[in-house]
Amino acid sequence: MRKQYDTMLKELGDNLIRMADDAEGAIKKALKALIDKDRALAEAVIRGDSVINDYEKQIERQALKLIYREQPVAEDLRRVSAALKMITDIERIGDQASDICGVALKIMREPYCKDLVHIPAMAEKAIEMVSGGVRAYANGDLALANAVIKKDDEVDELFETVKNELIEIIRASPEFAEQIIYLMMIAKYIERIGDHAVNIAEWVIFNLTGAHKNLQVI
Repeated sequence: MRKQYDTMLKELGDNLIRMADDAEGAIKKALKALIDKDRALAEAVIRGDSVINDYEKQIERQALKLIYREQPVAEDLRRVSAALKMITDIERIGDQASDICGVALKIMREPYCKDLVHIPAMAEKAIEMVSGGVRAYANGDLALANAVIKKDDEVDELFETVKNELIEIIRASPEFAEQIIYLMMIAKYIERIGDHAVNIAEWVIFNLTGAHKNLQVI
């Protein structure tokens, strides 16, 4: 019975990692679609969001089955509970990659108001955070989870840089106003991806230690 139980736990973790890998890949493709003005790639990311959504449903079913049938306690219960929380953030990361592509499709027919430098830099940081959070979960790496949380400040600083740059452009070249609004939306989506990566890291910490800023230690 324990062997079957361990197998179910492993399948749950493996599926969570696959889901996160797909979400991370979606961000990378969304960034490439934006930079390269690749309409086909942007549309593929939007279509692919359903795969991430399906993973969420599958993992949720697996987790609830474990809870109801096996009644895990202590470390195992934290592991399953953390997975249930993490899939919500991973699913939203997939949504935001899709949203980035939806906005990119609106502006990629025209020249960008400036070379895209800080938005891709933001996205790269956010991708590093998502990847770090997933690796921290897979490897039980508490230090890496904490490092992911600290990296969010870098994403926030880049967001402020992007915002200030776009404000200056709209003052000097109001004809770009609509595009600038869309670029600001993309920057905001990336900032939210960073926030979701922080949430993932916090649930990794909960999984490993039982401590979470919004919960009592269990």
